[in-house]
Amino acid sequence: MWTAVSTSPTLILVVLSPISVGRSHKISPHPVAQSQSALSTPIPPEKLKLPAPHFFDMFSVSTPVIGLVVLLVGVQILYSALDVLNLSYGTTAVRDADTWIREGLDISDPERMLAYQRSTTILSRTQSWVGLAIVLGVVLTGTYTDLTRALTQTGLAPSTQGVLLIVGAVVGSRLLAAPFDLYKTFVIEDRFGFNNQTALLWLRDWIITLVIGVIAATLIGGIVLWVIEAVPSLWPVLGWLIVIGVSLATMVIYPRVIAPLFNDFEPIEFGALRDAVEDVFNRAGFDCEQIYEMDASRRSSHSNAYFIGFGRAKRVVLFDTLIEQMNTTSIQAVLAHELAHWKKAHIWKQLAASTIQMGAVFAFLWWITSSEWVYAAFNLPSVTYAALGIGLLYAGPVLRLLSPVTNRLSLSHEREADDFAAETMGGPTAMTQALQTLAGENLQNPFPHPAYAAFHMTHPPIPTRIRRLREQYGDDTVDDGLLNEDDSPAEADGDTDDDHDPAAPTA
Repeated sequence: MWTAVSTSPTLILVVLSPISVGRSHKISPHPVAQSQSALSTPIPPEKLKLPAPHFFDMFSVSTPVIGLVVLLVGVQILYSALDVLNLSYGTTAVRDADTWIREGLDISDPERMLAYQRSTTILSRTQSWVGLAIVLGVVLTGTYTDLTRALTQTGLAPSTQGVLLIVGAVVGSRLLAAPFDLYKTFVIEDRFGFNNQTALLWLRDWIITLVIGVIAATLIGGIVLWVIEAVPSLWPVLGWLIVIGVSLATMVIYPRVIAPLFNDFEPIEFGALRDAVEDVFNRAGFDCEQIYEMDASRRSSHSNAYFIGFGRAKRVVLFDTLIEQMNTTSIQAVLAHELAHWKKAHIWKQLAASTIQMGAVFAFLWWITSSEWVYAAFNLPSVTYAALGIGLLYAGPVLRLLSPVTNRLSLSHEREADDFAAETMGGPTAMTQALQTLAGENLQNPFPHPAYAAFHMTHPPIPTRIRRLREQYGDDTVDDGLLNEDDSPAEADGDTDDDHDPAAPTA
């Protein structure tokens, strides 16, 4: 299932990422020296010496700073190591599965797939390291303390001060991402034949995305910070409820308001495609009048499809590239897969899981903002939003470490959706063809390393899905080399979730 927009603590973390630590405290004059300074009697030099700070006191103050740096850098090293492991593992697996790659995915040069994977992985990890270096620079130089103290001197309400900090973080993160996005779009994507975007269109998208980010940060951040100020004893619960409400509202607002700012959506009302869509809807026992074709080809030749919304706002969107690349039965299978997420209540189950996760994050943030050690260790002013930013920096890498656990629910949902598609289409052939087309047309390496998959993947890998469908529904006689390959990486779970490109296939 492809989720167009999600609002979560991770999103807020990105918004507040440029956090820093204050400079060390000054040691006040020795009390004896102060009391004796007005006396005319000379004071022996040895009595003017200040006692050295206790070693363990210094260490205890710096421990939270050291812990944060170790946590951030450690998780980044882990993910970098997983990238290296995955590239090496995927290279071997693709070369071992050469027959299936060429015949099943219709890729004449498997090395091109590997080159695309290397290019995107290296760029993504480089961006992550640069971002982390900036965050640590801000943290360790005391810039955040200077910013928060400067904001407290403005005379503005604390909630307004916090909003200004959030908006600055949004703008900064967008500026940081811009050169990497430019390189990916106009160098990597162009080199591999995916890019259809002009520089003017890219700039337009960048500006619109920035404006949306600033508006969202102002509204969401402003409301949460106001609640913190107005109801300090209940703000974690109320903030949690606000974020849940925003998540629900996004499912309605995104397709109706935000998505049309970037793409045109044409209703599919007549013709063979409409008949095919209605046919699969009837088989699935589903009613949805809003079926759209999106002009994804304006920007990229990547293909995809998604289902979003609930109630009267639910709609199905097919990329025009997907319609061009797939035959009718494969399109029907993709639709059946997406409809399963609604029929099986996956959307609500995912929302429930996210709600629990958000509740844990808000509880952690409440503990952080209520702890004196945070303000002392990081030399923060006594305003909640200052400690909130530090708390989010702790929460982010912890959530990433928990990815293998949180991804399990999505993996099970994808298997259920594959089964529903096969049952709706009367067999697995249409779904397996659709999966192969998605992987081949998008140059997606289908063989992740198991460890990499555990942390990054929300969908089972395509070879595993195809083999499972064939074995479960009796279509294991297809001789395309897949069932005969000893491709152990395919036993790992997942399609990439971390740093996920919305254009990548996720059906």
